[in-house]
Amino acid sequence: MSKQNSQESADAPADDPEARGLRLVVVLLGLTVVSGLIDAVSYLGLGHVFTANMTGNVVVLGFAAAGAPGFTVSHTLTSLVAFVVGAVAGGRMTVRLSGGSRRTWARVTLAAEAVLLGGSAAVAFAAPDATATVYALIALTAFAMGLRNATVRKLGVADLTTTVLTMTLTGLASDSRAGGGSGHHSPRRTASVLAMLAGAVLGAWLVIHHNLGIPLLIAAVGVGVLAVVASGRE
Repeated sequence: MSKQNSQESADAPADDPEARGLRLVVVLLGLTVVSGLIDAVSYLGLGHVFTANMTGNVVVLGFAAAGAPGFTVSHTLTSLVAFVVGAVAGGRMTVRLSGGSRRTWARVTLAAEAVLLGGSAAVAFAAPDATATVYALIALTAFAMGLRNATVRKLGVADLTTTVLTMTLTGLASDSRAGGGSGHHSPRRTASVLAMLAGAVLGAWLVIHHNLGIPLLIAAVGVGVLAVVASGRE
């Protein structure tokens, strides 16, 4: 009887709809790669502005306001406003969906992000040299990142914010064995840093050697795949 009960317990997760798909930890690491891609596109290709990392963007706004060459107040403000509006939309979506399936909630939000990034890729391919394209790409990608950040914040998966690494690096160092801690979360935090770095390297290479549409298309496809396979469990 005990063997039968143990077998039933082992099989239970497979019958749980929330458990079907890729764990959220892996999904969020994939999104962290996308963040590196997006900030490479925005900073290198859209006039030294961040659309995923708003901490850096506030600093960039200060540079632009002081008249530092290569920075534009209008670009930075567009990014900040679009990100905040996206976060508001993400908050409302969270209120609407969080009472139900966590899996559905994550997938719907990621699908929306994939559509926004796909739209930005289409704009980049259709009118790469138009002045309006820069503002459209900044607005679309920043809105997508705001939407995602609102969802990731509510999901509350430890050490995986997907867009900023300051506290991740702080935790990695202060909680390490060298810092007197146990180093328990070090693998996850290290993976997050490496994921962001990998996305930034890939994004920068694509922007330098190709055009903005290709990294944006890769980001859209990547998020779309994650939207299809995400589960509701950490």
